Amino acid sequence: MPAPDVTTVLLVRHGTTPTTGKLLPGRAPGLHLSEAGRAQAERVAERIAALPNRPVAVYASPLERTRETALPIARALGLRVRTEQGLVEVDIGQWTGTSLKRAMRRREWGAVQRLPSAFRFPGGESFAEMTTRATDAVLRLVDAHRGQTVVAVSHADPIRAVVATAAGAPLDLFQRVTVSPCSVSSIAYGPDGPRVLCVNATTDWLVAG
Repeated sequence: MPAPDVTTVLLVRHGTTPTTGKLLPGRAPGLHLSEAGRAQAERVAERIAALPNRPVAVYASPLERTRETALPIARALGLRVRTEQGLVEVDIGQWTGTSLKRAMRRREWGAVQRLPSAFRFPGGESFAEMTTRATDAVLRLVDAHRGQTVVAVSHADPIRAVVATAAGAPLDLFQRVTVSPCSVSSIAYGPDGPRVLCVNATTDWLVAG
């Protein structure tokens, strides 16, 4: 059993959508899980519901794809999905809807991958702002659920940023963190600071024993 003053946050990336690996949807509304994504959400819900330290709350970003991923998790736990705005996708501004191939041809792509701390999406958010916003959101959940386990369904970049921050890694290295659709990354927050328990997990070892 985890210590009573340790809060475990299970960061779940949303499942696959029709745009995954093809374009950058950003915060555009109306994007739903694909059939494969719905199946992924059901499987991750089964794994999380089988944990010995069952989560007491399920949060999701306000976008459809995260809420659709969170719903079967909440249902399996007998909970409702709560919205946490801070878990939302990075605002990519004018890049919204750009194909991944086209984005990779832009001269700014090198900065996105190798110097994200100095990059701001045109008309949108900087990676530094996203990191602060997403980390603050997770810390709010920790404060609200001391000594318990919670689920936070979000997006790849915010999860990468939260994991990198917890690990003490600089933002310019956060792109090295892999966060696959419907993977789970687990962080334990205690009095001595955060401990990264697992990243990009697709097994049922998600929390500390």
